[in-house]
Amino acid sequence: MNELELKYGCNPNQKPSRIFMPQGKELPIQVLSGRPGYINFLDAFHGWQLVKEMKEATGLPAAASFKHVSPAGAAVGLPLDPVLARICRVEDMEGLSPLACAYARARGADRMSSFGDFISLSDICDKDTARIIKREVSDGVIAPGYEPEALELLKSKKNGSYNIIQIDPEYEPELLERKQVYGIIFEQGRNEGRIDEGLFKNIVTENKEIPQTAKIDLIISLITLKYTQSNSVCFAKDGQAIGIGAGQQSRIHCTRLAGNKADNWFLRQAPQVLELPFVDGIGRADRDNAIDVYIGDDSMDIISDGRWENIFRVKPAVFTREEKRAWLDRLTGVSLGSDAFFPFGDNIDRAYKSGVRYVAQPGGSVRDDQVIETCNKYGMAMAFTGVRLFHH
Repeated sequence: MNELELKYGCNPNQKPSRIFMPQGKELPIQVLSGRPGYINFLDAFHGWQLVKEMKEATGLPAAASFKHVSPAGAAVGLPLDPVLARICRVEDMEGLSPLACAYARARGADRMSSFGDFISLSDICDKDTARIIKREVSDGVIAPGYEPEALELLKSKKNGSYNIIQIDPEYEPELLERKQVYGIIFEQGRNEGRIDEGLFKNIVTENKEIPQTAKIDLIISLITLKYTQSNSVCFAKDGQAIGIGAGQQSRIHCTRLAGNKADNWFLRQAPQVLELPFVDGIGRADRDNAIDVYIGDDSMDIISDGRWENIFRVKPAVFTREEKRAWLDRLTGVSLGSDAFFPFGDNIDRAYKSGVRYVAQPGGSVRDDQVIETCNKYGMAMAFTGVRLFHH
């Protein structure tokens, strides 16, 4: 198959629409179910590159949860402790496979942003992973293959219309890539830069120690950024992205956004949140939305104006600003990657509030000395990679 006609492009008025290969070449994918659209394929192909590269860099199965051509979450397949299993909403599933753990982590990092995601899996989709996907609101999945039981489960999703794409894992794209904007063709070499531990040799801070676990998290953050719309900053911990700030014009806004998402990820693990008395039968998305409000600045509103009666069995106590700050002070050992240099030390000030202790960024700002000095103030270790990771 050389081309695939799509229903429409980014919007219903954008017709005709298709994906296709140059003459004489075949598309490296098969659609096993559903009818993926233009944005679905953009998410699928960007996500596939991310998980493929993450698997190659770490040796672990990888998964990504994509929305509008940026990841909402990405992770490798490390086991889940009981608390993480609860915030990832898989506490009722025992003995999950590494791939299933990877997707649970990717989906669980930012469950609100992952609602209606397109999933990318580095490995053949197994039954455990399919069981998680089956009960979440999602647009589709791309993987190098599917176990028969997994495929049967996924094909039953959305009354048989769930988008399932199988990609040839041996496919290698051309070294030059092109796109057209306003009738004008852009061409550039593919970003084939390899992200590995070698990027962290130039540690410019007084603290020179970056432990192995942090190096893995820095690799995960940088690979995630490689496929995130720029400007972008990524916080990572324990094998997963926990906060992604994507597509902001200002670097500090990227850092604030990523930091706020990382804070929410950790606040969801607080006892006050884990013990919320939800009414029986509340939907998964409704629960996620309520938690987001409860841990946010508007928590007083949901508790004081009577809306809680439709969500909680009993009126929950207010999660005060002081209690939240005390809990967040327990978050530490977080790694941060940036797709371009930090122009000011305020980014480091904000990162420190969300537990960041290890930083990887290209360097090259006229204020590098100020950024290094700010890292030294907090005892952080920062490596200059010399590699920019803009993605558009």
